[in-house]
Parts: sequence; structure tokens; C-alpha cells
Amino acid sequence: MKKLLFLIPLLFLIHPAFGEISVQNDQTYIGDDGMLHIVGEIQNNSKAPLNKIKILAVLTDENGNVIDKINGGMMSNILMPGMKGGFDIITNERNLDENLSYDLGFEYKLAAPKSQVIEIVSSEMKRNQLNNLVISGTMENNGDITANMINVVATLYDRDGKVLTVSKIQTQPDFLRAGEESHFLVPIYEKNQSLSVVDYTIIAESD
Repeated sequence: MKKLLFLIPLLFLIHPAFGEISVQNDQTYIGDDGMLHIVGEIQNNSKAPLNKIKILAVLTDENGNVIDKINGGMMSNILMPGMKGGFDIITNERNLDENLSYDLGFEYKLAAPKSQVIEIVSSEMKRNQLNNLVISGTMENNGDITANMINVVATLYDRDGKVLTVSKIQTQPDFLRAGEESHFLVPIYEKNQSLSVVDYTIIAESD
């Protein structure tokens, strides 16, 4: 599947150089919902945090005719320098064709500097009683104030390093006091995709 990557900056400031922000490890799959998913990651190798990142996908057939256009977003709100963020675009297509191609692009805004204070202390991937994959672990607030509205995002990879699926939860309770730890549990909803997982990453962020 061919890919065309392009940047559409939304702020007239000093933007990261071309190539410092890129799409990586993307692929498609048919989900348990019967819909076509495009999953992957945005890599931020610039020195600036990014937010309001939108992923733009254009599906074309073997003749170059546009089948569908979809807008999606990243699972995390801010992408810090040096970090990756997963995305999952759900399309209206229910059948994969071997000649189907997609082009990916993205939009973004530059964010104000922000410390990454929510640290993943430990995590474990395992099967529950229903043979569904879950990732559990502990996170700690290393900041000076209470963190609110905490999201935990899990990205799963196959043996080739491609993204299999991305899952996100908002923790309950939705706050974590400075210096304290809390448990989290992220269910992986795409059961078929989870059968091929060999690695994963976990990130946590607050507002």
C-alpha cells in the first residue's frame, strides 16, 4: 500500500523542519466491528510539543479513483518532543481489496512547553478469564500539583514493528495527587489483532 506523507502546519510560527514529524508503522486491518481501520504512529523528532493533531486519510482504488476521505485524530492530546503517539482511523469501508491504496497526511498546532509528569512505573500484558488481552500497571504523578483527567494509551505492535491496534482509557478516579501512585487497566478491544502482538508501549497524560 503506497503512502504519501505531507505536512500542513496550522500556525505561522517557527515550525519543525520537514521530516522531523512523520507517520510511521502504519497499516490497515478489518476490525471486530467489520470496519476498515488505519492504524499507525506520529513521530515527533522536533524540539516542540504538538497538539490538536489530525490525521487525514484518502483511500483510492487501483485506478486512482477516490473511495473515501477520512479525518481522524491521535489518541493522546499532546505529542512531546522525541515521543510517538498512536492513531486509529475508522473508515466506512468493510472490504479490503489487494489493490486498495491510502495516502496519509496530518495537521498540527505547536503547543506550549509542558513537563511529562505522569510516569508509568510498571506494566504487564496478560489474558483475563475470557482470554481477552489486558494491560495493567502502576503510574505515578511526579509533578507538584494534582493531575486531572488522566488518559492512558496503549499501542500494540506485531513482529515487524507495525502498529496492530491502539486502545485508550480515562482512569477512575480521574485525578492523581502529587507524589502518589495509582493502578490502571487498559482492555484491548480488538481480539483478532491482539493475537499477533509481540510488544507494546504505554503512555499517560493529564490535562
